[in-house]
Amino acid sequence: MKKIINEPENFVEESIEGLVKSHPNIYAFAKDNKRVISRSNKATNKVGIVSGGGSGHLPVFTGYVGKGMLDACAVGSVFASPSVDQIASAIRNGNNGSGVLCVLGNYGGDVMNFEMACEIVKSEGIETKMIIVSDDIASASNEDKLKRRGIAGLIFAFKIAGASSENGATLEEVYDLTLKANNNLRTIGVAVSSCILPEVGKPTFELENDEIEIGMGIHGEPGIKREKLRKADLLVDDLCKIIFEDFELSNSDKVSIMINSLGATPLEELYIVSKRVNEIFSKKDIEIVKSYVGRYATSLEMAGMSISVLKLDDDLKKALLDHSECPFWIN
Repeated sequence: MKKIINEPENFVEESIEGLVKSHPNIYAFAKDNKRVISRSNKATNKVGIVSGGGSGHLPVFTGYVGKGMLDACAVGSVFASPSVDQIASAIRNGNNGSGVLCVLGNYGGDVMNFEMACEIVKSEGIETKMIIVSDDIASASNEDKLKRRGIAGLIFAFKIAGASSENGATLEEVYDLTLKANNNLRTIGVAVSSCILPEVGKPTFELENDEIEIGMGIHGEPGIKREKLRKADLLVDDLCKIIFEDFELSNSDKVSIMINSLGATPLEELYIVSKRVNEIFSKKDIEIVKSYVGRYATSLEMAGMSISVLKLDDDLKKALLDHSECPFWIN
């Protein structure tokens, strides 16, 4: 294992401390819990947007705290859910007096702990609702979409919820728009090589030098199939085919695209992917309103990438393009 770290057991605390110290105008530690990050300038009189999940995925989850995005975030250990107490603290710190929408990925531990935390704060008078993002095509069939994992599409959900909240929508209205975004989201990814958890010291899975895995999860969950590595255009063609088979898109539709590095894949390769994605959507007369290319939802140093598609209507487009203040999101 080669990593630029100190003691493996201090990996999470030191990384989030560095994040806060690097961007003190955006992030602050919650006073009651050092595993909770909130906005340094707390908002008032708006719906709070809260998330949380395991470490190892920066910028997800913590990096998306900021104006027009998340109000607070609970930070778990590497690839592990935050505790109920951490999530309850995040909800309290994200509460601005108008209720809190929790936006999280579809992982058993996260869902269970958020549900228990919401029950705790309910007794304190904080109203909550929950959106469980489920954009990962590879993890379940379209008929079982609610069972799908939440991966890079989470960031679109954060942005839509945060913008709606900043614009003065009620908790019910923010929930409805974010639910629409989740229903309009699809993601498919491919892993090229594994990652190493700092406290484990060995790869989470093995792939041959000429092998890739389509649909592997961000924690190393099994994907759809393992195949031989091929030229980028052929790979992108196959991934887009999976998206179009799962997702009803037609001529004149408008979308936003995210080409996301799982950690180690460089921007040059991502832009080769983006070039091909743009060609495919152009041939189908589907307008790409906005493309995002970079590291948005990672898995430590895993090599690979994912393609996310958000189908837009006027309300989703407005929320997506609204101003936000976050080091990891450029409008």
